[in-house]
Amino acid sequence: MITGGTGSFGNAVLRRFLESDLREIRILSRDEKKQDDMRKRYNHSKLKFHIGDVRDYQSVLNAVRGADFIFHAAALKQVPSCEFYPLEAVKTNVLGTENMLEAAINCGVKRVVCLSTDKAVYPINAMGISKAMMEKVVVAKSRVTESTVICATRYGNVMASRGSVIPLFTNQIRAGQPITITDPEMTRFMMTLDDAVDLVLYAFEHGNPGDIFVQKAPAATIATLARALTELLGAPGHPINTIGTRHGEKLFEVLLSREEMAAAEDLQDYYRIPPDLRDLNYGKFFEQGETRISEASDYNSHNTTRLDLQGMQALLKKLRFIQALMRGDYAEPEE
Repeated sequence: MITGGTGSFGNAVLRRFLESDLREIRILSRDEKKQDDMRKRYNHSKLKFHIGDVRDYQSVLNAVRGADFIFHAAALKQVPSCEFYPLEAVKTNVLGTENMLEAAINCGVKRVVCLSTDKAVYPINAMGISKAMMEKVVVAKSRVTESTVICATRYGNVMASRGSVIPLFTNQIRAGQPITITDPEMTRFMMTLDDAVDLVLYAFEHGNPGDIFVQKAPAATIATLARALTELLGAPGHPINTIGTRHGEKLFEVLLSREEMAAAEDLQDYYRIPPDLRDLNYGKFFEQGETRISEASDYNSHNTTRLDLQGMQALLKKLRFIQALMRGDYAEPEE
């Protein structure tokens, strides 16, 4: 089962599994129009749709019964909307995750992978705070079950996904409008949708209870991304306007905190963050310290591999969305 399965991630992971030996793939989401579009697009007998909301435990329970594995992607993820309606973010991202995990445990689901974001590390906005709390729920629930393995992944921007900045920039270029960037020196991790799916499948195969997995990823400044897009789309002199940082935005994103880096296991392409399994023995919190934490540094989009203009263009060319635009075809954001 994929919660929030009509979104960009749901479509991408679905394509990986449609021709597998899985007997049934369930999509749980609220939007009947997107489900109908998806049903017509794939027209596949093993695809089953459930209208429901992770905020409603009963609707989640009905969809979960009989499932073996769950990818939990349902979320409110737009920073501005979560800033204005923070309790809505809590209801979906925190309480919705609790509902889904409780149903999974009660129904004997074997494995659950929950999707988080780099904004959960040192969060300064409501979306990030709600996702940080979601991760705490994941770790807490993983402690109370031996039959269901619960773990999570954390990744940065998925390039050209719906609602992200690349479709916005390309629409502005095609409409002859200036590209609007908040801060040219702002950096973001750059991941393709296939990278995000690879990370989730890696966690699915290798996760222990309470683990959080992070994929090592390059980053680029927003100015580099904007210039790369203008050149690829044949508009190298296209105007770029700096409008200032939006409420709730960071100059750079962090995938692992300093404390997490001190405990993380380096798996070449990934980091595994094991859960903190200390109990409520307060002496461990107040009387004993960790010298390795003082010596560690976080893993962020300022200190990771930095893409230059050519490197950013090479990564953009891998996207179906950009490939279509370069051919002059109409393109929808990555799904």
